Amino acid sequence: MISVDEARALVLALANPPETEEIPVELALGRALTAPVIARLTQPPFDASAMDGYAMRSADVPGPLAVIGTSAAGVPYAGETPPDSAIRIFTGAEVPAGYDRVVMQEHVTREGDQITVTTQSTNLNIRSRGNDFALGGAFQPQRGLRASDLALIAAMNVPRVTVARRPRVAVLAGGDELVRPGTQPGPGQIVSSNDIAIAALAREAGAEAVILPLARDTEESLRARFAEAEGVDLIVTIGGASVGDHDLIAKVSEGLGMARSFYKLAMRPGKPLMAGRMGRSAMLGLPGNPVSAIVCAKLFMQPLIRAMQGLPPGPDPARATLARDLPPEGDRQHYLRARLQPGTSLPAIEPFEDQDSARLWILAEADALLLRPAGDPARKAGAQMEYIAL
Repeated sequence: MISVDEARALVLALANPPETEEIPVELALGRALTAPVIARLTQPPFDASAMDGYAMRSADVPGPLAVIGTSAAGVPYAGETPPDSAIRIFTGAEVPAGYDRVVMQEHVTREGDQITVTTQSTNLNIRSRGNDFALGGAFQPQRGLRASDLALIAAMNVPRVTVARRPRVAVLAGGDELVRPGTQPGPGQIVSSNDIAIAALAREAGAEAVILPLARDTEESLRARFAEAEGVDLIVTIGGASVGDHDLIAKVSEGLGMARSFYKLAMRPGKPLMAGRMGRSAMLGLPGNPVSAIVCAKLFMQPLIRAMQGLPPGPDPARATLARDLPPEGDRQHYLRARLQPGTSLPAIEPFEDQDSARLWILAEADALLLRPAGDPARKAGAQMEYIAL
């Protein structure tokens, strides 16, 4: 068996450099930029009022000042700005040259065309030209684009962006005991749920995922399913044949040219994890137990998919305070399903007593995976521990 870190390095080595495509900015949610976005203008393009009020010179405060015009958004004031003058101004409107302050309307009194400042403040209430971004500024976050990122890019006057093509992922579950959701299971059968979860995790990481038809426990069925996956970037298998987890999948995939990187690693849950390459496709063979499959997908499949898009692979562990005592850990790195609760400086984390790798209900209730290295000594409540957020 190899360590989790060794396995992770081998899995990430399966990622090819991302292929790129250009798409409209409005379709770029969740996509990974492969080239920086360059601002085509300065924002704001002029000194702009931060509120409704009156623009004036600080030297002329408190007045009285003559109101000589108005500046509104899209309709700037174009006249002179002599001393002892002011203009009515609205939020977002251009502040004319010569004025260096906007006083909110609640802080002045007005009689006819004259105002007097009644409450003085050190706040100038002006958004300076370029205080958001400037012409030529570059933007390239190392994550999938958020809605706020799309707003920024559009404000930069950039209509199209260059992003990584979404990795194509084929998810294959196999076993004579499996039936699709909505089917009445026969004797000895169970409903297939792992492939649905794994495909969802692939999409969460930015991939285009397709769930293949269930494979039966025959070499012919597996070869047919692999043929349907031809051309994808990543093939993810779940479980194996009844004679032994991944035994038949390994035999068939190696017969199709799969070069295996490793088969087992020292972690719980998820000891039987297979990785390699079959033609141009990377391949991951996940365990059949539901929790094991999902945990391995979080730790290995999602980082690989992010790496295929040129993004940092993650996941990055955080720290929490242990809520109860724990006994010594065994010889495999352990990821315990756990609940997070508010704490003082750090959240508190409490692992579930039951860590059965077949129990999806507990995983659905978990907030985090508590990380315990192999051979970790007994821990007392209050100790700081690393975890991976779910």
